[in-house]
Amino acid sequence: MHAAKKLNLLTANAHVQAILCKEMGISRVLAQLLVNRGISSCHEAEKFLNIKLSDLRDPYSFGDMRRAVEIIRQAAKNKDKTMVFGDYDVDGITSVALLKNTLAKIGINALHYIPHRIKEGYGLTKNILHTAKEKGVKLLITADCGTSGIQQVGELRNAGIEVIITDHHEPSGVHLPPASAMINPKIKDCSYGFRELAGVGVAYKLCQALSGSDLIDDLDIVSLGTIADVVPLKDENRVIAKFGLARLSGTRRPGLKALIETSRMRNKKMNSTFVAYILGPRINASGRMDTSDAALRLLTTLEENEAGELAKFLEKLNRDRQKIEAEILGEAFSLIEKEVNFKDHKIIVVAGEGWHQGVLGIVASKVADKFYRPTIVISLSDGLCKGSGRSIKNFHLFEALLECRELLNNFGGHSHAVGLNIHRDKLHGFKQKINDFAKETLKLEDLLPSMEIDMELALSDLTDEMVAELEMLEPFGTGNAQPLFISRNLTLKGIPQILGKDTIKFWVSDGSHTYQAIGFGKAALRESMVNSASFDLVYTPRFDTWQDSTSILLEVEDIFCRG
Repeated sequence: MHAAKKLNLLTANAHVQAILCKEMGISRVLAQLLVNRGISSCHEAEKFLNIKLSDLRDPYSFGDMRRAVEIIRQAAKNKDKTMVFGDYDVDGITSVALLKNTLAKIGINALHYIPHRIKEGYGLTKNILHTAKEKGVKLLITADCGTSGIQQVGELRNAGIEVIITDHHEPSGVHLPPASAMINPKIKDCSYGFRELAGVGVAYKLCQALSGSDLIDDLDIVSLGTIADVVPLKDENRVIAKFGLARLSGTRRPGLKALIETSRMRNKKMNSTFVAYILGPRINASGRMDTSDAALRLLTTLEENEAGELAKFLEKLNRDRQKIEAEILGEAFSLIEKEVNFKDHKIIVVAGEGWHQGVLGIVASKVADKFYRPTIVISLSDGLCKGSGRSIKNFHLFEALLECRELLNNFGGHSHAVGLNIHRDKLHGFKQKINDFAKETLKLEDLLPSMEIDMELALSDLTDEMVAELEMLEPFGTGNAQPLFISRNLTLKGIPQILGKDTIKFWVSDGSHTYQAIGFGKAALRESMVNSASFDLVYTPRFDTWQDSTSILLEVEDIFCRG
């Protein structure tokens, strides 16, 4: 595996590095890390390191924002029934909670509708017109969906119902739905200056415009949806994540407090990793395993007892999800071994009978990670089959689906995550066509996993001051990865310990400096390390506190053994 992995050591820019060091009084390491993130001046560096709420963009930069606010204020004045229609993932659920809360402040007690992932699928449902008319809805606001609902929006508008779309998904064609107002940074000719907002980020811009404030107390759930949706933590998303994580650590929402408690995260500094791997999956489990009702209630309840029960329920659902996911993942690996020819199949398309549709995306992600191929996982049924796909760095999976649109009943998503519906008899043709497209667009080197290394360091470069500086780059996530360093020709000091199921802990030395290192999921490398004369270590340094003592710990990304 290591022989096929590309190590990309980023090129140092000594000139810019020296300027940043001198003018800003920072270390050469931090200066180069800023350069690696596309920063080339002190002004840019200052803005990146010292982000402010005032860096949030003007919501009225959206061309339709003024119209959307006028429609909502008129609905409040007329006491018109209003419905918020959202998606069933963390991004969608946080969007619905945020919109309902903001609308309530201006006198609109909005209804909500979140479709069932398995029974109804993503986006505006076919029966939305009937549902809206039955409930007397005069205004419908979408959250994290709606851009692909051309027919449904047309029907709603023809029935005299105003429709405001807040979404961040790519349009699937040249035509857009005839909404009363369309707020989506990804539509053609959108005047907004940043395309990469999450769905909850778009909803937040509408709520900012409605309230005339930055809604600081709501940034906890805005950051939750933003980080969980794996959008780049750049520009406005960086502002949302930075200030939102601070609010999340001290959130006053009973539901989030209870979820943090049941996740054993109380009194810990909240960061993007905790959101992505601890809180997000538990909220997602509601919509994956059943309806999203429990997760939405968790985010909106004001009762501590109810919050505690809901948090425990989500914890159970998440355990159930993990069990089902493991079973399907095992079946998928077996099918791939029998059916996939890696020489000809640059895209993995794997399908199984009755696979639980709620975990297809997670399974696709894990398959893509293991084989480093774009992957689509499909649950077979007698009628329409549902699939979910995840991609790799250099392949736009949504564009691949556009090339196969005549074989698909429906599809949507982003460059790296998609969903689709397909008839069973079209599956063979789909596998062939999407792989034909991949053969023309994917190069062999695209199928080799790469690791970007920020700098090569000696262990002597690791000081408390330098490691403390790294925290200035937070929050880390997509588009602003944790810094990775490489130190070469290290040796073991003592015998590595195996902790838990798959974690290794050991001491490394360059002959004059020694540090402790920990590798999560790296226990299989223990024997190679013990039998090697030396090794190169790729890692992120961080502070480790134990019994009131703080020291530098190297969190291992990979180990490359020598001779």
